[in-house]
Amino acid sequence: MNIPNMIYGTAWKKDKTSSLVYEALREGFKGIDTAGQPRHYNEKGVGEGIDKSFKDNIIKRDELYIQTKFTPIDGQDKNNMPYLITDDLKTQIRKSFEKSKLNLKVEYIDSYILHSPIFPGKKLIEAWLTMEEFYHSKEIGQLGISNCYDLDVLKYLYNNSEVKPAIVQNRFYAQSGYDKEIRVWCKQMGILYQSFWSLTANPEIVNSSLINQLSKKYNKTKEQIFYKFLNELGIIPLNGTTSNEHMKLDLNIKDFNLEKAEIETINNML
Repeated sequence: MNIPNMIYGTAWKKDKTSSLVYEALREGFKGIDTAGQPRHYNEKGVGEGIDKSFKDNIIKRDELYIQTKFTPIDGQDKNNMPYLITDDLKTQIRKSFEKSKLNLKVEYIDSYILHSPIFPGKKLIEAWLTMEEFYHSKEIGQLGISNCYDLDVLKYLYNNSEVKPAIVQNRFYAQSGYDKEIRVWCKQMGILYQSFWSLTANPEIVNSSLINQLSKKYNKTKEQIFYKFLNELGIIPLNGTTSNEHMKLDLNIKDFNLEKAEIETINNML
């Protein structure tokens, strides 16, 4: 599966979601992340933006990586969910998945993510096995999990699943130690690590003297330097900018490479 080095994140975009997704695709994004969680995402708006981009020949379906999530009930607004509060877990997942396909106007989703671990472990595996159904029916390309900061939980899921997690998507911040152990394990197991809040949670690093020096050296913005650094570590960042200018700039990081020593120096700041 061809996963882009940066994915457009659609959380908190509300009624601007459709137009922002369209602009992101027009500026060159090849991946979109959303969720079946009306509390924080306008998944229908994402679908409208994608559909308009298809109709305007901005991008073709086989060029676009679409990723959405099943959000457990604890992460939902109980008054606005893609399933009923009385539904059992399997029914919640199946209803949410069908709603996501309807919202996104597609029959195939490249990556389907469990938005957060479910406890106890028996429930986690029940949820995962239900999601595996969509993989076996060839309605999705891969499965993943988000907001999983406990390596033991991740290993438990891996060891008790047939379709192994292909994606781990976590907030990239100091409170979790930047998931250093998780990222090492993911690399060993061939699991891709996606980061969100990559800029928002790290202003001290992005605005550091080192990043400023590298910005001048390479004639790139501080944000471009940090995104490039993440890519050099094998991390695929989500980018939720609402600025067309930043969309263009942030995607333009393929024409330079950081030196090994520079990568190590930034990494030591984590």
